[in-house]
Amino acid sequence: MIAVRIFETSWGRMGVAASARGLLRVVLPGKGNGPALRRLPRLGDPVVSAAAKAHAALAERQIREYLCGRRRTFTVPVDLAALPPFQRKALLAARKIPYGETVEYGRLAERVGHPGAARAVGQAMARNPVPLVVPCHRVVGAGGRLGGFGRGGALKRRLLALEGAPAPRL
Repeated sequence: MIAVRIFETSWGRMGVAASARGLLRVVLPGKGNGPALRRLPRLGDPVVSAAAKAHAALAERQIREYLCGRRRTFTVPVDLAALPPFQRKALLAARKIPYGETVEYGRLAERVGHPGAARAVGQAMARNPVPLVVPCHRVVGAGGRLGGFGRGGALKRRLLALEGAPAPRL
């Protein structure tokens, strides 16, 4: 069963969903996130496992700490089992990018054993179901260009500024 938490932060309303194995989804703050929050998995009234509740609560706490500048790494487990193998591999590699650093899409492709697959890495980051916890905002275009981000370039720049990372070029 899936546990869902929707909460307010100083950055705006967010949501998380978790299974007994780990975090499944993070909905970032911003205009227009209402439909995404409504699409978080909902269950009628089934019994939700204690593990799923614990993962969702831990994710909320760690996200709040991160957004306040008090957390640099996330320890909440992620459940990426339903994702295609390449996407899972790319996201797990992105999770290793240190706080305050950026990596180009092409470099991340090399790290996962697929040199020349920068676009595929970009697609994997664009479909990241657990942003922040898997820091796809730390992946930038060639030459330090901003690159894409599901909630927009302004949020990506704000997250990188929070971490003290080099400002990406537009």
